[in-house]
Amino acid sequence: MRIYNLLVFFTLSALMLSCGNGKDLNKSFSIVVDKPVEGLKNGETLSISLKPKGDVVLDSVVYQLDNTRIGSKPGLQAISYTLNEQKLGKKQLQATLYAGDKTAVLNTTFTLLASETPVLYTYEIVNTYPHDTQSYTQGLEFHNDTLYESIGEYGKSALLKTDLQSGKILKRIDLDKTYFAEGITILNQKLIQLTWRENTGFIYDLNTFTKTGSFQYGASKEGWGLCNDGKKIYKSDGTEKIWTLDPETYAETGYFEVVDNKKVRSKFNELEWVDGKIYANSYQFDSISIINPETGAIEGVVDLRSLKKQIKSIADDANEVLNGIAYDAASQKLYVTGKHWDKLFEIRILKK
Repeated sequence: MRIYNLLVFFTLSALMLSCGNGKDLNKSFSIVVDKPVEGLKNGETLSISLKPKGDVVLDSVVYQLDNTRIGSKPGLQAISYTLNEQKLGKKQLQATLYAGDKTAVLNTTFTLLASETPVLYTYEIVNTYPHDTQSYTQGLEFHNDTLYESIGEYGKSALLKTDLQSGKILKRIDLDKTYFAEGITILNQKLIQLTWRENTGFIYDLNTFTKTGSFQYGASKEGWGLCNDGKKIYKSDGTEKIWTLDPETYAETGYFEVVDNKKVRSKFNELEWVDGKIYANSYQFDSISIINPETGAIEGVVDLRSLKKQIKSIADDANEVLNGIAYDAASQKLYVTGKHWDKLFEIRILKK
């Protein structure tokens, strides 16, 4: 059997359960599995064991994955474990070693990828509407027949209420020039807006556009995209993580990581909740990723690269990219636009 080291050299932490120092245990073993760890996927069965580096004799080993016990064996005997995890992404594998009165804990990580390749989609344009070319679109939301938009850039950031048919701005609230506006979402008659690097989100009354409060970010360092499922809010921060927020306090309550069948993915900018999935734009990629919020798996990708051929207003190809997804659940209509684009589109997604 060929053995692959999860990590030849990694930082080990020791838990002292007696007057023994556990030092020999830390240096005498490493965790190994029988499959390459660069692309582990759900459904695979692993043989997990320890590789000795010295002559220390173990009594037993207890293995855990993300703090859940997955098996134990005497001495150096391997355990067999079939990966069947709900959430994908980074996983912590832990081995607790027992030898006489000494105990030590070895920790290392691996990444669990999606087992299925994302389904590829294309699109057709159903309708085309005007869009203000001054709007550096960061967030787009359709609510009760009205389009709401958050536009970015320092000194130009604002919150807009817009007429879909004409593109006319019905109401505008400008942010202080020190803020760079990002994603928005609407929940419980409140409009929530992120800022980029200012660690601050704003809350507005949906009907009056009056600012009623603000909140600070937690472990997420930046604000990118927002959406909600009616019960909780989802927030992207430019990394592979999508955070869940409490709908009342806006405090971070957890996160999941986004992966496909090949690697961890990041840079999710604009988010939209569509029929139980998160639709996400990736910054500088003219596509929509369809993400399962229960697992973090990208289940589909919509190729929208050719939409740019319809746009006459692009002066900066690298930055004036697709960004803006709005879904009208009542009519099941999907709208997209981009930064400084002169058009907003209603599209229908088609399987390739």
